[in-house]
Amino acid sequence: MVNNNFPYQLTISLVVYNSSIQSLLPLINSIKTISVPVILIVSDNSEKDLLKEFFEKNNAHYIFNHANLGYGKAHNIAIKYGENLAPYHLVINPDVTINENCIELCLEYIKSNPNIGLLIPKTFYPTGETQIVCNLLPTPFDLILRRFIPKFLNPLFEKSAANYELKSKDLNLPMYVNNIHGCFLLMPHEVLKKVGLFDENFFMYLEDTDLSRRISNEFDAIYYPYASIIHSFEKGSYKNLKLLFYHIQSAIYYFTKWGWIFDKNRKIKNHIVLNQLQTK
Repeated sequence: MVNNNFPYQLTISLVVYNSSIQSLLPLINSIKTISVPVILIVSDNSEKDLLKEFFEKNNAHYIFNHANLGYGKAHNIAIKYGENLAPYHLVINPDVTINENCIELCLEYIKSNPNIGLLIPKTFYPTGETQIVCNLLPTPFDLILRRFIPKFLNPLFEKSAANYELKSKDLNLPMYVNNIHGCFLLMPHEVLKKVGLFDENFFMYLEDTDLSRRISNEFDAIYYPYASIIHSFEKGSYKNLKLLFYHIQSAIYYFTKWGWIFDKNRKIKNHIVLNQLQTK
């Protein structure tokens, strides 16, 4: 049932940067199939507002930022715009397609579990393969291993990588997590008002890990496999040196903020998640 205190049940923020209309159509068309009242709020970091007409024709609220403000800051602009329009907010990436009934199922679950502060559904690659969208909170070694260790050395670190990526988890069962991929972050607006929005010191990368961590410190962060999305996942920093620089810059800031080696909270929270897997 629609909450009569709000005109919408869900606000959705989308950050774009020089995106093509063709690449955005799968997401836009999937949003149109959502049966509950939603509003899409677009925060455009592009050099020119070439997408304004396209989004307005598709009933989105369009915000042109006149500069590339970064991922988190641009989302924050959209979140603030929508904070009094709906009880729930969804951060979504342009390369996501929302499968049928996904939003309805996720909202139903989050409404029936009031301690949930963050939720992500099961996620597939376009090939149909299941995508891992929840990890442990990273150590510096985890990020170095994933990004810089040559593939032929991977077998030496297989156990460590499998732990970090929670490869032992049953992807068909819900679970508590503490590090969720930012392609789809469903949250109550009240939770964001309590823990804060994206940390704008992250220009790009790891802002989702930071926000997941802050939310999971006070609320339940949930992987919910009974609804699903498709996510292309471009891995831009593997192909672009400028994006790699942003990734390294964000990692330095993240570990300076939370702790490099001596991060007691990380150890405790990761132990809780791993212990949950072992008891299932």
